[in-house]
Amino acid sequence: MTGKLQVPNNITILPLPPKAPELNPVENIWQFMRDNWLSNRVFKSY
Repeated sequence: MTGKLQVPNNITILPLPPKAPELNPVENIWQFMRDNWLSNRVFKSY
């Protein structure tokens, strides 16, 4: 957090926790893919 940043009055900056995958949209996409496409696959051959 720098003091040089000028934040408008209508914006509030909230510090995020160090590890919060639920707040990262990419993690939500990967979880959706794991649940729907990447798990419990049946292949024709080994």
